[in-house]
Amino acid sequence: MEPGTHPPCAACGDDAHAACRACSYALCKACLDEDVAEGRAACARCGGEYAVSDPAHGKGIAVEEEEEAAVEDQLVAEGLRGRVTMANQLSDRQDVVSHARTLSSMSGVGSELNDESGKPIWKNRVDSWKEKKNEKKASVKKAAAKAQVPPVEEQIMEEKDLTDAYEPLSRIIPISKNKLTPYRAVIIMRLVVLGLFFHYRITNPVDSAFGLWLTSVICEIWFGFSWILDQFPKWCPVNRETYVDRLIARYGDGEDSGLAPVDFFVSTVDPLKEPPLITANTVLSILAVDYPVEKISCYVSDDGAAMLTFESLAETAEFARRWVPFCKKFSIEPRTPEFYFSQKIDYLKDKIHPSFVKERRAMKRDYEEFKVRINALVAKAQKTPEEGWVMQDGTPWPGNNSRDHPGMIQVFLGETGARDYDGNELPRLVYVSREKRPGYQHHKKAGAMNALVRVSAVLTNAPYILNLDCDHYVNNSKAVREAMCFMMDPSVGRDVCYVQFPQRFDGIDRSDRYANRNVVFFDVNMKGLDGIQGPVYVGTGCCFYRQALYGYGPPSLPALPKSSACSFCCCCCPKKKVEKTEKEMHRDSRREDLESAIFNLREIDNYDEYERSMLISQMSFEKSFGQSSVFIESTLMENGGVPESVDPSTLIKEAIHVISCGYEEKTEWGKELGWIYGSVTEDILTGFKMHCRGWRSIYCMPIRPAFKGSAPINLSDRLHQVLRWALGSVEIFFSRHCPLWYGYGGGRLRWLQRLSYINTIVYPFTSVPLVAYCCLPAICLLTGKFIIPILSNAATIWFLGLFTSIILTSVLELRWSGIGIEDWWRNEQFWVIGGVSAHLFAVFFAMWVIMHLYPFLKGLMGRQNRTPTIVILWSVLLASVFSLLWVKIDPFITGAETVATGACSSIDC
Repeated sequence: MEPGTHPPCAACGDDAHAACRACSYALCKACLDEDVAEGRAACARCGGEYAVSDPAHGKGIAVEEEEEAAVEDQLVAEGLRGRVTMANQLSDRQDVVSHARTLSSMSGVGSELNDESGKPIWKNRVDSWKEKKNEKKASVKKAAAKAQVPPVEEQIMEEKDLTDAYEPLSRIIPISKNKLTPYRAVIIMRLVVLGLFFHYRITNPVDSAFGLWLTSVICEIWFGFSWILDQFPKWCPVNRETYVDRLIARYGDGEDSGLAPVDFFVSTVDPLKEPPLITANTVLSILAVDYPVEKISCYVSDDGAAMLTFESLAETAEFARRWVPFCKKFSIEPRTPEFYFSQKIDYLKDKIHPSFVKERRAMKRDYEEFKVRINALVAKAQKTPEEGWVMQDGTPWPGNNSRDHPGMIQVFLGETGARDYDGNELPRLVYVSREKRPGYQHHKKAGAMNALVRVSAVLTNAPYILNLDCDHYVNNSKAVREAMCFMMDPSVGRDVCYVQFPQRFDGIDRSDRYANRNVVFFDVNMKGLDGIQGPVYVGTGCCFYRQALYGYGPPSLPALPKSSACSFCCCCCPKKKVEKTEKEMHRDSRREDLESAIFNLREIDNYDEYERSMLISQMSFEKSFGQSSVFIESTLMENGGVPESVDPSTLIKEAIHVISCGYEEKTEWGKELGWIYGSVTEDILTGFKMHCRGWRSIYCMPIRPAFKGSAPINLSDRLHQVLRWALGSVEIFFSRHCPLWYGYGGGRLRWLQRLSYINTIVYPFTSVPLVAYCCLPAICLLTGKFIIPILSNAATIWFLGLFTSIILTSVLELRWSGIGIEDWWRNEQFWVIGGVSAHLFAVFFAMWVIMHLYPFLKGLMGRQNRTPTIVILWSVLLASVFSLLWVKIDPFITGAETVATGACSSIDC
């Protein structure tokens, strides 16, 4: 402070008029006059004498400042400098008078005078003076508050933010009754007309063409049954809306954020079929999501143990050090470089940073160089050396034999890894390749995902898992926050096992001739399921609650009584005879077809340490989860996190152990835990098991699609995809998890939800009556026989009513869902194409193989006087070989595509 200037008044902040000679306690003239008028001429802090100064005598104040500096130096030694500094720098003394006085008192160490009760005398004076001072200025503050509108608005905004923190993070937007009521009425009308139509068809046979008539009636009944399975799960469609701003207000943002950690899973197998550049873009989009970096981890599963994938991921980690800070600095979308730089939009829109153009140009150049390096790796990998691949340090690549290699884990980025070029921490990036040995079942993608579940539980153990296919990138950087609006809302997320996002695709032509977008399923059927128990799991773009993957039931399940813990042990205590009614015995026996590894965490938390350890032992956690104490302990942590008792130096070794090929033997993995084995469509089985346990799922459709992926670009690939789905459905139909008979014991799967799952597994069988029905007109024309008798007036009404209700149902469905008629028509077209081709071969060939090879397969596999499920499943897999032969008839397919392309281009399809 310059000599001649005044320190602030300790009471009101104005220029000081006087200061205490002993403790430098300063007051302005108005405050000093009030003290003198009330008989307090001495210093209120130490009782010392004031030294008065004025502009003409600034020397006194300067001397006082030197004394104050000396006192402050003394306080620094005592660790109190921050308090004095804070007291001297308070800007708004009128609002914090009490605080200023309290802080000022700290500098008077050893100089306070106390009354009889031990309380400093000056504090009593200050309290009475403060009350009068506040009363005097209350009217002035009130007038200023009325005159200054902006402070009031700011206060309202602060109160609003505080209120938002306690508001729901999402809400259900029901479909308008004006749209839904007519839709439901037409469904009921169609059901009634359908019943009358069947009554007419059955009671009016055609004797002259009885075989054709019977065939047509059977086909029509099957079509009606299929329509019921497809239609009624859409009875209660809903839309949802999320409030990301409320999520931030409640849990905060940045380093001190209370947002839950999330582990991303990305799976890949063959880098020559799944280009490393596409996988790299997916990983880059994950690392750049709008979420606290310390709460994001990305695990990449390389199930082919390819050195090309490993080296590509190393290059990706290096490029991420430039790409991630660029994305977050300029808030770009999407945060995958390949699609960001290829956008045909005005990239300068809403960009105000002066260096954006320069940095964008440099980043694009860096990405082009990155692509060159990746392409060079791909070109190098086209021909495998005779001696196998060798790493940069000269050691052989452990995965040279993709079917016989040890487990491999490499952490590229993270807390202890490399930082970005701005010096900031990056999300953790982990390469994982599980061990494979001959003679072990590896269960393809489902097995790889379960390996990632265990590895991530040992290393990071985030409470939520978000899995993506290697060709599905994050299109909306706030996608994780969208999911957390459901998962972290106590009023919604406690019983939610997963949040499913719709699949959206790039590179599809405008007409979508192969119905790749699948709009009817994602925008109609899934909304309908969201109003029941939740959408089905579709294999990618899904955020899981980790505890649901461990076989635990939702918190809403009733807790078992404490005595039930002893029922697991035959020696810890004598059994009590419990009499059960016949109904209870029947119910318990029916519950046996539900999951055997379902535990309720609330039960475990109710026990003390000894009982808890006994309960864990009795529940045979090791038999269910495997021989890893670190992993088992992590499964009991509902909120995630690595157990404190674990030595960090042993985590990698433990992670290698849990991905060994024999770890899952004699455990519940793939049966009751994790991704469920038994079908190539493991996603349907996994979601079905969770719904049977009582969990529910949620469908999240943000305005900007959360994720985007690649779709088949030709008819051959599209039919191969449809064939795979159909084969998976047939496998589930012949397994013990068939929704027709599985999961009734607990009563937790709602009936409409069950209908949707039944529809999922029986739809391939529709191809048989579809082909038969399509052949009937030609047969009738050739034979001169007809399947319908001469129509009466009543029959005409039923036919017209049926056709009218079919049309009205479709129109009203388009109305409430908002999809276009072209998307609906493409879906209908490809349903017929798939029904007479891929679906037909997936049923037909499976049954053909089973009928011919059944005695051989039973003798080979069935040694317990019964037919094991694997016999049927193996038969179905053998049938896929014949199915693929049909799909791979290239001349026919190529010819069909050429004709279709020419026709579409000629009519601007």
